[in-house]
Amino acid sequence: MPDAPSHPPMRAAIIPVTPLQQNCSLIWCTKTMKGALVDPGGDLDKLKLGVERAGVTLEKLLVTHGHLDHCGQTGMLAKELGLKIEGPHEADRFWISRLDEDGGKYGMQAQVFEPDRWLEDGDTVTVGELTLEVIHCPGHTPGHVVFFHRPSKFAIVGDVLFQGSIGRTDFPMGNHQDLIDAITQKLWPLGNDVTFIPGHGPTSTFGRERQTNAFVSDYALR
Repeated sequence: MPDAPSHPPMRAAIIPVTPLQQNCSLIWCTKTMKGALVDPGGDLDKLKLGVERAGVTLEKLLVTHGHLDHCGQTGMLAKELGLKIEGPHEADRFWISRLDEDGGKYGMQAQVFEPDRWLEDGDTVTVGELTLEVIHCPGHTPGHVVFFHRPSKFAIVGDVLFQGSIGRTDFPMGNHQDLIDAITQKLWPLGNDVTFIPGHGPTSTFGRERQTNAFVSDYALR
């Protein structure tokens, strides 16, 4: 008889937060049940309940970029739970330094924080026994990073790429060409069979977006 399929080393759950319905991702190592929240931007009680229901022990908080809906309450959660924050790239210090001001502007509670570790392209982060690669993908913001778990062919891409769309580049320090280059030169080579969780909306695969995305499909970029 064939061997029973092994359990996946990593699992992920999406917990939408803030009025902008930002996809906060809970990822965990199935072997150790240690996990991380990626982009805990708000609704902290909802996030803590999700972690508890999954039976996960939070180890750290990861941040893709410095926009309010992605990290406005990350510093507050880190203080409350005694967790370290890793990410984004330091080029997003500009955005993180504005969190108090932007929170007031959008009617959302937010607080400036200092990550315990700024991330660079080529770095790795660990969650339990998992190792995720850090890919610097500027354009939406200058310091945006993507987290990639190669064995699972799985990526958390924040606001770089969406099902059918790409991140906005009309905010301060955005750059449209940088974003297109990051997607086509850094994400596409990871493989068409990579599934990704975007910062908003449903999941997709790189292959599907290369076929159908109006902004970055192979056809659109001819």
